[in-house]
Amino acid sequence: MEALVLTALRQAPAPATAGWVQERLGMEFAYTTVMTILTRLHAKGAVSREREGRAFAWRATSDEAGLAALRMRRVLDSESDRGAVLARFVTGLSSDDELLLRELLRHSVEEPGE
Repeated sequence: MEALVLTALRQAPAPATAGWVQERLGMEFAYTTVMTILTRLHAKGAVSREREGRAFAWRATSDEAGLAALRMRRVLDSESDRGAVLARFVTGLSSDDELLLRELLRHSVEEPGE
């Protein structure tokens, strides 16, 4: 559901209200459900909000991949032995994912600050 809300916000031409998001998703989702999801996404840093009268207008600051990365960081931040968690994560990767990770790490070292 979070991914659907993010997708709707990313398609918005400007910051959008929860009502606009609800209409975009189809009326099978209650307004309160949309608001709950937007509030959770805001707490995760995946959306920003600004006052628009008595309501908020919401803007996606992340995409689905960014949301997944935020979840991964939250898990990592909750563990005391980050090294052990990262080691177990890396050893569980497929060979293709390991190669991709190595490539990404190499590029991040070659291009610091980007």
